[in-house]
Parts: sequence; C-alpha cells; structure tokens
Amino acid sequence: MKKAFLYTLLGFFTMVTLNSCGSGEAVDTLKKGDPIPEIELYDQHKHLFSVNDFIGVNSLVIYFYPKDDTPGCTKEACTFRDSYDVFQSAGAMVIGISADSPESHLEFAEKYGLPFPLLSDSENKISKAFGVPTEFMGTVPGRVTFIVDREGIIQYVFQDLDSAEQHVEEAMQVIKQIG
Repeated sequence: MKKAFLYTLLGFFTMVTLNSCGSGEAVDTLKKGDPIPEIELYDQHKHLFSVNDFIGVNSLVIYFYPKDDTPGCTKEACTFRDSYDVFQSAGAMVIGISADSPESHLEFAEKYGLPFPLLSDSENKISKAFGVPTEFMGTVPGRVTFIVDREGIIQYVFQDLDSAEQHVEEAMQVIKQIG
C-alpha cells in the first residue's frame, strides 16, 4: 500500500514538473550572446511598442514580472522607478512586460508614477520567445531580467522570483559595464 501511494505521488510530481512550463516541453531561457526576439506589444497607453525602434540607439533592461500591483512586482517596479535616472544617464531604456492588460498597466503606472513602458503580453508569446519559465507548478509567471546591448544582443540574464529588488541592482551593474 505504501509503495502504491509513493508511485502515485511520484507520478503526480512528474506530471506537475512536466506541466510547469505549460506544454510539458522544456523551456530554454535565452542567454548571454543570444539576439533578442522581435517585440511588438501594446504599452499602458495602448501604443504599439516595437523594440526595433531602439536597437542601435539604447541598451535595454527588459524585465518580465508576474502581475501588476502585487507586493513583489510593485517593489521591483518602484525600485526601477527610483533608479530610472541612472539607467537613462547610462543610455538604457527600462521596459516591463507581463500578461496584464494595457488598462491594468496604466492604472499600475499611474498609481506608482512609473516613467517607463509596461508592455502587455496577454498571450505570453514574448515571454515564451524569451523562454521565461513559470513558477509554482506553472501557476505564476517567472521574474526574469534581460540586459541587452545596443545591437540587440543579450549581455546578462537574472532570474529570481523572490528577489525583486536585486533585479534592479544586477541590471544597474551590467548597464554600467556595457555603457
């Protein structure tokens, strides 16, 4: 009886692990040296944002976060906001991406005075293209920050769901290095 229970439990956790990335396929997060995929999404003002407009002009800090106006995501967004001038001075553009709607993004940005674009990836196409994993058995989108140079090449990836503020610290260090 104990063996049957253990096999059932093992089967459940195997299924959960396989399904934690959505389709059961392994998700390969983009890494240093990879070019970023094309991004065309609507921002909080319902304007179509294309990353191609900034390649060759700015370094990019692209951070994926789970949900607007939740404690960790608010802490992360406000820390990026508080350091926004430093990123701008270094020639970097900060971009937040989640599955929330443009309307939710607008409310979030206005509530906390966020000066950077928040892009709506409602179908998770861009997060999948970047290989952003899900957490907690596929129920929570991951928190991943990509630092991209002016040529559109990823220079650094930081992934940690629990350390929202550390994403900003890591991003700032790398942006200062790549200029």
